[in-house]
Amino acid sequence: MENEIKILIVEDEPLAAAQLAALIASLKPGAKILEVCDTVKSAINWIAKNDEPDLAFFDIQLGDGLSFEIFEQVDLNCPVIFVTAYDQYAIQAFKVNSVDYLLKPIEKQELDSALQKYESMLTSKSPNLSPEIIEEIVTSFSRRKFKERFLAKVGSHLRIIEIDDVLYFYSYQKGTFVKLADGKDYLLDYSLEVIEEMVDPSVFFRINRKYFISLQSIQDVIAYSSSRLKLKVQNPVQDDFLVAREKVKAFKKWIEGDS
Repeated sequence: MENEIKILIVEDEPLAAAQLAALIASLKPGAKILEVCDTVKSAINWIAKNDEPDLAFFDIQLGDGLSFEIFEQVDLNCPVIFVTAYDQYAIQAFKVNSVDYLLKPIEKQELDSALQKYESMLTSKSPNLSPEIIEEIVTSFSRRKFKERFLAKVGSHLRIIEIDDVLYFYSYQKGTFVKLADGKDYLLDYSLEVIEEMVDPSVFFRINRKYFISLQSIQDVIAYSSSRLKLKVQNPVQDDFLVAREKVKAFKKWIEGDS
Protein backbone atom coordinates (compact mmCIF):
# COMPACT_ATOMS: atom_id res chain seq x y z
CA MET A 1 0.00 0.00 0.00
CA GLU A 2 1.33 3.42 -0.97
CA ASN A 3 2.64 5.58 1.90
CA GLU A 4 2.09 2.79 4.38
CA ILE A 5 3.59 3.59 7.78
CA LYS A 6 4.38 0.57 9.92
CA ILE A 7 3.75 1.49 13.55
CA LEU A 8 4.47 -0.10 16.93
CA ILE A 9 2.37 1.02 19.92
CA VAL A 10 3.63 0.44 23.46
CA GLU A 11 0.73 1.19 25.82
CA ASP A 12 -0.57 -0.77 28.81
CA GLU A 13 -4.15 0.56 28.75
CA PRO A 14 -6.21 -1.21 26.03
CA LEU A 15 -8.67 1.68 25.69
CA ALA A 16 -5.88 4.24 25.28
CA ALA A 17 -4.16 2.02 22.71
CA ALA A 18 -7.41 1.56 20.77
CA GLN A 19 -8.11 5.30 20.80
CA LEU A 20 -4.61 6.08 19.55
CA ALA A 21 -4.90 3.48 16.79
CA ALA A 22 -8.26 4.94 15.74
CA LEU A 23 -6.85 8.47 15.59
CA ILE A 24 -3.87 7.27 13.55
CA ALA A 25 -6.21 5.48 11.12
CA SER A 26 -8.31 8.62 10.69
CA LEU A 27 -5.23 10.71 9.85
CA LYS A 28 -3.19 8.10 7.97
CA PRO A 29 -5.49 5.48 6.38
CA GLY A 30 -2.43 3.76 4.93
CA ALA A 31 -0.82 3.23 8.35
CA LYS A 32 -0.48 -0.31 9.69
CA ILE A 33 -0.35 -1.08 13.41
CA LEU A 34 2.14 -3.93 13.61
CA GLU A 35 1.69 -4.68 17.30
CA VAL A 36 0.45 -3.28 20.60
CA CYS A 37 2.77 -4.18 23.49
CA ASP A 38 1.57 -3.56 27.02
CA THR A 39 4.77 -4.10 29.03
CA VAL A 40 8.46 -3.30 28.84
CA LYS A 41 9.18 -7.03 28.59
CA SER A 42 6.75 -7.69 25.74
CA ALA A 43 8.05 -4.67 23.81
CA ILE A 44 11.66 -5.86 24.17
CA ASN A 45 10.69 -9.35 22.99
CA TRP A 46 8.75 -8.04 20.01
CA ILE A 47 11.47 -5.62 18.89
CA ALA A 48 14.13 -8.32 19.19
CA LYS A 49 12.18 -10.75 17.00
CA ASN A 50 10.70 -8.49 14.33
CA ASP A 51 11.74 -6.01 11.68
CA GLU A 52 11.99 -2.48 12.97
CA PRO A 53 8.83 -0.36 12.57
CA ASP A 54 8.84 2.95 10.74
CA LEU A 55 7.53 4.75 13.82
CA ALA A 56 6.80 3.87 17.46
CA PHE A 57 4.48 5.37 20.06
CA PHE A 58 5.66 4.77 23.65
CA ASP A 59 3.62 5.41 26.76
CA ILE A 60 6.17 6.33 29.42
CA GLN A 61 4.91 4.51 32.49
CA LEU A 62 4.05 0.84 31.94
CA GLY A 63 2.96 -1.82 34.39
CA ASP A 64 6.44 -3.29 34.75
CA GLY A 65 8.54 -0.13 34.51
CA LEU A 66 9.35 2.90 32.37
CA SER A 67 9.51 2.53 28.60
CA PHE A 68 12.98 4.10 28.66
CA GLU A 69 14.20 0.71 29.88
CA ILE A 70 13.43 -0.71 26.44
CA PHE A 71 16.31 1.26 24.92
CA GLU A 72 18.71 -0.30 27.43
CA GLN A 73 17.88 -3.81 26.20
CA VAL A 74 17.43 -3.51 22.44
CA ASP A 75 18.51 -1.26 19.58
CA LEU A 76 15.63 0.81 18.25
CA ASN A 77 16.57 3.33 15.60
CA CYS A 78 13.15 4.40 14.38
CA PRO A 79 11.60 7.73 15.46
CA VAL A 80 9.67 7.54 18.73
CA ILE A 81 6.73 9.66 19.83
CA PHE A 82 6.20 9.50 23.58
CA VAL A 83 2.70 9.58 25.05
CA THR A 84 2.54 11.12 28.50
CA ALA A 85 0.50 13.10 31.00
CA TYR A 86 3.59 14.81 32.40
CA ASP A 87 3.80 18.58 32.52
CA GLN A 88 6.08 21.21 31.04
CA TYR A 89 9.19 20.03 32.88
CA ALA A 90 9.72 17.36 30.24
CA ILE A 91 8.95 19.43 27.18
CA GLN A 92 12.49 20.68 26.50
CA ALA A 93 13.95 17.19 26.43
CA PHE A 94 11.29 15.99 24.00
CA LYS A 95 12.09 18.84 21.65
CA VAL A 96 15.66 17.66 21.28
CA ASN A 97 16.79 15.61 18.28
CA SER A 98 13.38 15.48 16.59
CA VAL A 99 11.82 13.49 19.45
CA ASP A 100 8.18 14.43 19.89
CA TYR A 101 5.60 13.84 22.59
CA LEU A 102 1.81 13.83 23.03
CA LEU A 103 0.03 14.81 26.20
CA LYS A 104 -2.89 12.69 27.39
CA PRO A 105 -5.72 12.85 26.55
CA ILE A 106 -4.46 12.86 22.98
CA GLU A 107 -6.03 15.43 20.66
CA LYS A 108 -6.32 14.74 16.97
CA GLN A 109 -4.69 18.04 16.01
CA GLU A 110 -1.65 17.31 18.21
CA LEU A 111 -1.31 13.82 16.76
CA ASP A 112 -1.51 15.24 13.25
CA SER A 113 1.28 17.69 14.08
CA ALA A 114 3.45 14.88 15.49
CA LEU A 115 2.92 12.76 12.37
CA GLN A 116 3.85 15.72 10.17
CA LYS A 117 7.02 16.12 12.20
CA TYR A 118 7.78 12.44 11.65
CA GLU A 119 7.35 12.85 7.89
CA SER A 120 9.64 15.87 7.87
CA MET A 121 12.29 13.75 9.59
CA LEU A 122 12.24 11.34 6.64
CA THR A 123 13.25 14.08 4.24
CA SER A 124 15.70 15.87 6.54
CA LYS A 125 17.33 12.64 7.72
CA SER A 126 17.44 13.93 11.29
CA PRO A 127 19.20 11.67 13.79
CA ASN A 128 17.07 9.50 16.01
CA LEU A 129 17.28 8.66 19.68
CA SER A 130 20.70 8.21 21.24
CA PRO A 131 21.80 7.23 24.75
CA GLU A 132 22.52 10.89 25.41
CA ILE A 133 19.00 11.91 24.43
CA ILE A 134 17.44 9.17 26.55
CA GLU A 135 19.55 10.28 29.52
CA GLU A 136 18.43 13.88 29.03
CA ILE A 137 14.78 12.86 28.95
CA VAL A 138 15.11 10.73 32.10
CA THR A 139 16.92 13.58 33.88
CA SER A 140 14.19 15.98 32.83
CA PHE A 141 11.54 13.68 34.28
CA SER A 142 13.44 13.37 37.54
CA ARG A 143 13.13 17.15 37.94
CA ARG A 144 9.41 17.29 37.32
CA LYS A 145 7.03 18.64 39.94
CA PHE A 146 4.39 16.17 41.05
CA LYS A 147 0.81 17.14 41.73
CA GLU A 148 0.29 18.17 45.36
CA ARG A 149 -3.48 18.63 45.47
CA PHE A 150 -6.70 18.00 43.57
CA LEU A 151 -10.05 19.78 43.41
CA ALA A 152 -13.28 17.81 43.77
CA LYS A 153 -16.72 19.28 43.19
CA VAL A 154 -19.19 18.71 46.03
CA GLY A 155 -22.53 20.25 45.13
CA SER A 156 -21.86 23.95 44.57
CA HIS A 157 -18.57 23.76 46.48
CA LEU A 158 -15.02 22.78 45.59
CA ARG A 159 -13.15 20.55 48.02
CA ILE A 160 -9.35 20.84 48.15
CA ILE A 161 -7.73 17.42 48.46
CA GLU A 162 -4.14 17.29 49.63
CA ILE A 163 -2.11 14.45 48.14
CA ASP A 164 -0.86 13.47 51.62
CA ASP A 165 -4.46 12.67 52.62
CA VAL A 166 -5.00 10.22 49.75
CA LEU A 167 -5.13 6.50 50.50
CA TYR A 168 -5.93 5.38 46.99
CA PHE A 169 -7.59 6.28 43.70
CA TYR A 170 -10.04 3.87 42.10
CA SER A 171 -12.37 3.42 39.14
CA TYR A 172 -16.07 2.77 39.69
CA GLN A 173 -18.89 2.83 37.11
CA LYS A 174 -16.88 4.85 34.57
CA GLY A 175 -15.86 7.41 37.19
CA THR A 176 -12.58 7.98 39.01
CA PHE A 177 -12.73 8.42 42.78
CA VAL A 178 -10.28 9.19 45.55
CA LYS A 179 -10.44 7.64 49.01
CA LEU A 180 -9.10 9.81 51.84
CA ALA A 181 -7.68 8.92 55.23
CA ASP A 182 -10.93 10.12 56.87
CA GLY A 183 -12.84 7.49 54.87
CA LYS A 184 -14.58 9.93 52.51
CA ASP A 185 -14.75 9.45 48.75
CA TYR A 186 -14.75 12.14 46.07
CA LEU A 187 -15.26 12.05 42.33
CA LEU A 188 -12.39 13.50 40.27
CA ASP A 189 -12.31 14.89 36.74
CA TYR A 190 -9.22 12.92 35.72
CA SER A 191 -8.99 9.36 34.48
CA LEU A 192 -6.96 6.88 36.50
CA GLU A 193 -4.39 6.76 33.68
CA VAL A 194 -3.85 10.51 33.81
CA ILE A 195 -3.62 10.57 37.62
CA GLU A 196 -1.05 7.79 37.47
CA GLU A 197 1.32 10.04 35.58
CA MET A 198 0.66 13.14 37.72
CA VAL A 199 1.68 11.83 41.12
CA ASP A 200 4.95 10.61 42.60
CA PRO A 201 5.56 6.97 41.52
CA SER A 202 7.62 6.37 44.66
CA VAL A 203 4.46 7.02 46.73
CA PHE A 204 1.70 5.56 44.54
CA PHE A 205 1.48 2.27 42.62
CA ARG A 206 -1.07 0.96 40.12
CA ILE A 207 -1.77 -2.55 41.44
CA ASN A 208 -4.34 -3.37 38.74
CA ARG A 209 -6.69 -1.66 36.30
CA LYS A 210 -9.01 -0.52 39.08
CA TYR A 211 -6.80 0.58 41.98
CA PHE A 212 -3.92 3.01 42.31
CA ILE A 213 -2.78 2.98 45.92
CA SER A 214 -0.48 4.94 48.20
CA LEU A 215 2.24 3.32 50.26
CA GLN A 216 0.68 4.68 53.47
CA SER A 217 -2.59 2.85 52.78
CA ILE A 218 -1.04 -0.64 52.94
CA GLN A 219 -1.52 -2.46 56.23
CA ASP A 220 -0.57 -5.97 55.17
CA VAL A 221 0.64 -7.92 52.12
CA ILE A 222 -0.64 -11.48 51.81
CA ALA A 223 0.40 -14.26 49.42
CA TYR A 224 -2.88 -14.82 47.56
CA SER A 225 -1.59 -17.55 45.24
CA SER A 226 1.71 -18.70 43.81
CA SER A 227 1.85 -15.63 41.58
CA ARG A 228 -0.44 -13.00 43.08
CA LEU A 229 -0.60 -10.80 46.17
CA LYS A 230 -3.55 -9.56 48.19
CA LEU A 231 -3.35 -6.29 50.11
CA LYS A 232 -5.04 -5.20 53.30
CA VAL A 233 -5.53 -1.44 53.07
CA GLN A 234 -6.99 1.30 55.22
CA ASN A 235 -10.66 2.14 54.62
CA PRO A 236 -11.18 -0.47 51.89
CA VAL A 237 -14.18 -0.56 49.58
CA GLN A 238 -16.10 -3.83 49.25
CA ASP A 239 -13.58 -5.47 46.97
CA ASP A 240 -10.32 -7.42 47.07
CA PHE A 241 -7.16 -5.42 46.53
CA LEU A 242 -5.21 -7.84 44.35
CA VAL A 243 -1.89 -7.04 42.72
CA ALA A 244 -2.15 -8.10 39.08
CA ARG A 245 0.08 -11.04 38.23
CA GLU A 246 2.17 -9.06 35.75
CA LYS A 247 2.73 -6.28 38.30
CA VAL A 248 3.89 -8.38 41.26
CA LYS A 249 7.61 -8.08 40.50
CA ALA A 250 7.42 -4.31 40.01
CA PHE A 251 5.26 -3.99 43.14
CA LYS A 252 7.87 -5.75 45.27
CA LYS A 253 10.58 -3.45 43.91
CA TRP A 254 8.36 -0.44 44.66
CA ILE A 255 7.78 -1.59 48.24
CA GLU A 256 11.54 -1.89 48.70
CA GLY A 257 12.06 1.58 47.23
CA ASP A 258 13.76 0.36 44.05
CA SER A 259 11.22 1.64 41.51
